[in-house]
Amino acid sequence: MTPQYHVVTLFPALFTALTEYGVSGRAIRNKLVELKFWDPRDFTSDSYRTVDDRPFGGGPGMVLMAEPLDLALTAAKTALRRAGITQPRLVYLSPQGRTLNQTLVEELAREPALVLLAGRYEGIDERLFARHPMAEVSIGDYVLSGGELPAMVLMDALIRTIPGALGHADSASEDSFADGLLDCPHYTRPEVYLGGEAPPVLLSGNHGDVARWRLKQGLGRTWQRRPDLLQGRPLSREEQNLLDEFRRETGDTV
Repeated sequence: MTPQYHVVTLFPALFTALTEYGVSGRAIRNKLVELKFWDPRDFTSDSYRTVDDRPFGGGPGMVLMAEPLDLALTAAKTALRRAGITQPRLVYLSPQGRTLNQTLVEELAREPALVLLAGRYEGIDERLFARHPMAEVSIGDYVLSGGELPAMVLMDALIRTIPGALGHADSASEDSFADGLLDCPHYTRPEVYLGGEAPPVLLSGNHGDVARWRLKQGLGRTWQRRPDLLQGRPLSREEQNLLDEFRRETGDTV
């Protein structure tokens, strides 16, 4: 089944960066994934199409009202039920949520459909969660103007996992974090640029040596830059040997 991602957002036009360009745009054009957007303003009943109001108890900013979001989420879920998906997973992009990483991406990628809610302003009326239980996902500990950028980050990561989206069967498996490691260095033509040479092993044509070098560099970079990733990842005997070799070669043994 083609994955389906429905997004509830006040600003559907922002998503052209995702739908019109690059890997994600090509995947959408090739019908590898289906996207649909729901604007809460379309579910209002007043002439101003009001979707927000001042928070009870006072304070700065505005809060997104429950009813327009409730109706938009219900419409998205109804559309998916008609497509045969009875219980789509709902995700609210929120700084209070679980931090997005590759493990979570792969977990969400197994879902046939997702309904994403991109919040704005000070947040959403809390009563919405009682009617629509949602997982909360964060892309980091910082403040953005809304959930549209996090939703695009999540969908881009998801679309990359779809078979055929990258145009090469091995591309996704060789990305950073795909096996819990950072990616290795990359080189292309010319072989020598301003005195800097590409590693000879990459020009050798020996696929086994190339694979070994790439794994060693990925292990080494992860150890240098993100040692936390190695703490929860048991190393095989070969990987440990390669990491030890990297550390000896670089003199980085501390």
